[in-house]
Amino acid sequence: MLQTLRNAFRIKDLRKKIFFTFMMLIVVRLGSQLPVPGVDRSYFSEWFAQQTGDAFNFFSAFTGGSFEQMSIFALNITPYITSSIIIQLLTIAIPKLEEMQRDGEDGRKKLTAITRYVTVGLALVESAAMAIGFGRQGLIPDFTALNVITVVVALTAGSAFLMWVGERITEKGVGNGISIVLMINILSRIPSDMIGLFEDFVFGSSIARGALAAVIILAVIILTIVLVILLNGAQRKIPVQYAKKMVGRKMVGGQSSNIPLKVNTAGVIPVIFASSLMSMPSMIAAFVGQSNATGIGGTILGMLNQNNWFNPSQPIYSVGFLLYVVLLVFFAYFYTSITFNPIEVADNMKKQGGFIPGIRPGKPTQEYLNKILNYIIFIGAVGLLIVVTIPLIFNGVFGAYVSFGGTSIIIVVGVILETLKQIESQMLVRNYKGFLTD
Repeated sequence: MLQTLRNAFRIKDLRKKIFFTFMMLIVVRLGSQLPVPGVDRSYFSEWFAQQTGDAFNFFSAFTGGSFEQMSIFALNITPYITSSIIIQLLTIAIPKLEEMQRDGEDGRKKLTAITRYVTVGLALVESAAMAIGFGRQGLIPDFTALNVITVVVALTAGSAFLMWVGERITEKGVGNGISIVLMINILSRIPSDMIGLFEDFVFGSSIARGALAAVIILAVIILTIVLVILLNGAQRKIPVQYAKKMVGRKMVGGQSSNIPLKVNTAGVIPVIFASSLMSMPSMIAAFVGQSNATGIGGTILGMLNQNNWFNPSQPIYSVGFLLYVVLLVFFAYFYTSITFNPIEVADNMKKQGGFIPGIRPGKPTQEYLNKILNYIIFIGAVGLLIVVTIPLIFNGVFGAYVSFGGTSIIIVVGVILETLKQIESQMLVRNYKGFLTD
């Protein structure tokens, strides 16, 4: 990784892109410290400290602490993530959106534009709900229409600006901009979480007990990171043979190739989608003042709270983990189905004279690809579950509540690996251009 970065800094164009990305991330972190005009930040910090639900740990990690500090980036890119989930789900229900999904680059541009509009709409609704709901409880000391509008405009503009920053990083920097913004938000929370773990399990304990706790914490983190790296790198290569044919007076074709199918075909998307849906009811309940509900409602909210899973004293709440498993597996299959089309791949292979050894072209190839794809998606989903579950068990048994966990580690490691791959591919393209122009 360090060697790749060193080589990248030797190339002027890549050096500019990396520097641009770095400057944009500084802007993101500076904006996360700017308060929203007219709000009482101390009130919100106290309110946030009283919330024990995992939804707000999740939200705090994704916003880099901007939410609990009530900065202009309090909503961060969460409206964009929610918007992406909505649009992806609607591609199944609305034929027009499905056509755009399959319409190549032009279709993707239209879907991106729709996602932007939905993002701004969601940010407007969320900021209005926060300004009115929390404003009445003391977040806005001078609760007037003008101050409410100011808060709504500031939060909506902050979210829209971050979406713009993410797109500019994708265009002029390195890597996927939205993913990199999300990654830097998560990384910004890790130091404080590590200090919290140190104070809870190491500081004040005996040398032996403190050393054991430190070793266990490091082992869990390292094991999770290693599993994520293995999961991201694993792939199944399907061999493809191209038949020889006459073109004019020459015999062409006959090459061998392969279709690389990643075991974790959907990446981190299933984890983000499942975690977002699981945390949504708890956040809504907190906004309307029902976070401490009792009875059936309180039990359901407790089941949806990841902090309660695998807690020996409250085994009933671990039932929520089963729903999480179902959601993660569903989104793994769902997202792969809209990004990889076996019918299209089989048709393209047939047109180009390609075939999988032992499999007839056409429908048999499609069925074979479907079978292999379903198999590796399941393996990938199980791998994601293992990675996510290890920190959850650690949190449930020992009460190590932190804003980052398996989800955050998967995102951070995945984004770093994908960004390094993009840097390497750009370096490779430049080397080819240099070779051709010499």
